[in-house]
Amino acid sequence: MGSLRLVCAWVIVAGCGWRCASGVPGEAQQPAPELVEVEVGGTALLKCGPPHALGNLSQVDWFSIHKEKQTAIFHVRQGQGQSAHGEYEHRLSLQGPGATLALHQVTPHDDRVFLCQSKSPRLQDHRIQLRVYKAPEEPTIQANAVGIPVDSREPEEVATCVGRNGYPIPQVVWYKNGRPLREEKNRVQIQSSQIVESNGLYTLQSVLKAQLVKEDKDAQFYCELSYRLPSGNHMKESKEVTVPVFYPAERVWMEVEPVGVLKEGDRVEIRCLADGNPQPHFNINKQNPSTREMEEEKTLDDGILILDPAQKQHSGLYECQGLDLDTMIPLMSDPQELLVNYVSDIQVSPEAPEGVEGSSLELTCEAESNRELEFQWLREKTGQVLEKGSVLRFPNLRREAAGGYLCMASVPSVPGLNRTQLVNVAVFGPPWMAQKQRKVWVKENATVSLSCEASGHPQPTIFWNVNGTASQQEQDPQTVLSTLNVLVTPELLATGAECTASNSLGINTTLLVLELVSLTTLTPDSNTTTGLSTTMVSPHARANSTSTEKKLPEPESKGVVIVAVIVCILVLAVLGAVLYFFYKKGKLPCGRSGKQEITLPPSRKSEFVVEVKSDKLPEEMGLLQGSSGDKRAPGDQGEKYIDLRH
Repeated sequence: MGSLRLVCAWVIVAGCGWRCASGVPGEAQQPAPELVEVEVGGTALLKCGPPHALGNLSQVDWFSIHKEKQTAIFHVRQGQGQSAHGEYEHRLSLQGPGATLALHQVTPHDDRVFLCQSKSPRLQDHRIQLRVYKAPEEPTIQANAVGIPVDSREPEEVATCVGRNGYPIPQVVWYKNGRPLREEKNRVQIQSSQIVESNGLYTLQSVLKAQLVKEDKDAQFYCELSYRLPSGNHMKESKEVTVPVFYPAERVWMEVEPVGVLKEGDRVEIRCLADGNPQPHFNINKQNPSTREMEEEKTLDDGILILDPAQKQHSGLYECQGLDLDTMIPLMSDPQELLVNYVSDIQVSPEAPEGVEGSSLELTCEAESNRELEFQWLREKTGQVLEKGSVLRFPNLRREAAGGYLCMASVPSVPGLNRTQLVNVAVFGPPWMAQKQRKVWVKENATVSLSCEASGHPQPTIFWNVNGTASQQEQDPQTVLSTLNVLVTPELLATGAECTASNSLGINTTLLVLELVSLTTLTPDSNTTTGLSTTMVSPHARANSTSTEKKLPEPESKGVVIVAVIVCILVLAVLGAVLYFFYKKGKLPCGRSGKQEITLPPSRKSEFVVEVKSDKLPEEMGLLQGSSGDKRAPGDQGEKYIDLRH
């Protein structure tokens, strides 16, 4: 429902009541129509006269006046209303005692004058001007996507603004960068038109035309619709748009990314730019260091040269050349020096260092760079820094020193710029094995994968003493790894598998003892390798021995020795207890020569009591202390008895 606004335009003339003065002297005119405002869809209340003049309106006729044609629309008789046939037949009703007529569902077609005539001679005809309003929808704007050249002789279309479904026709105002535009001859033109929809609402279309200049390339244009409602004046704005503006270039320049210090391996982008629109056609030229002439570089995109990865030969003098296809005038940028920092030609001498144990060895590292270099040496496997400087010395060469070393040359002033060179130090010697013997848990009639690794210089070769599928792989210049896939047979379980590594300086072997898997071997804390996975014997803990050396004890043998010692102690304890028992009973006289059979009473054959000192081993106890009987010596107060009957 729209809101109502009543505006009474009455003129009081002395002696005549509510009337309007006539333009002709001596002639009385009708008063000005009362103004009633309502929005589309609302209800308009039409009153038959000013409030203080409303009296007995039991007989009233209502008329609509459109295009000077008066049409009856409603009749009031004895306070009862009746609609006349026509367009208002179902939209009119009486309000109150009959002095007010309500018009429902107001439309734009209801914007007209309504007349109220009373049968009372004391009341004059009352005219009402009904004004209808409808706010337009949000305005839409469409910019010229083709673009406007600055050298156009006439104003070109900039944008089109459309406001739909408003009533009455809204007013449009164009803005550029927040400032309103006014029509200006040969500079700014605003052409507006409207369409009346079938429902009586208006659609407004406004076209802005203008001559633009180079400075308008970033200008923001928008339109504003101004309209009125019963509540007052309102406005709606469109979004802002920009329009392509075409103008010739006056300057060309070059940009390089990333900005700052460049190094080998970076992705470098050289881009040509100009202050014209559209951008001119570009060529990127680089100075030939030999001829000093500028030569064109090949580019994938117009005006963009990508160096990925950048290398030291990309350093040099570059320039951009632009050609405006409209004016055909070439433009050159200022030359720009591009410097790619580098580290190259890193070398280690000697290239293949080798020596015998006890000798000295010296490695020297060299490299080239356009900046000051720093050197350091690292162990390849661990990454540990061994030495800072270009020289790495081995005063007393050991076979553990064999392997890879890295020389790193870096530029402190350019973070991340470095190069490394790997060199392998070889120490002459027979093959080196990690262990002489290894136990492997396997399952019978299953295929097991056994591995054996050996190192040495010259590089050794590995052989197996059992038939199977063997393969050999080089780990580094001194180390080889051999893998054997073999079926576990009773014969293999009995003999085990032996791998032999040999070179020109000697041989070395490792024996793999195969044991069947049992429940006791699969305990969670068991560290023994099973045959379900590859078993590798590696040379990290070097066995500096040949094949003639004795087998090294296994870690498992320590447990066996401990168990054996405990068993021996228990046996000696039992034996000592038995001898002491017979001595107490007089069955074993001290110092008596000859043999005497030791017997026990039948009732005591199953009972043994062992007496052990708490701080002495059984063999240290005095077995013959005291005379016959159970009397103890005074020093026997710390004795303890172990009952072995159970």
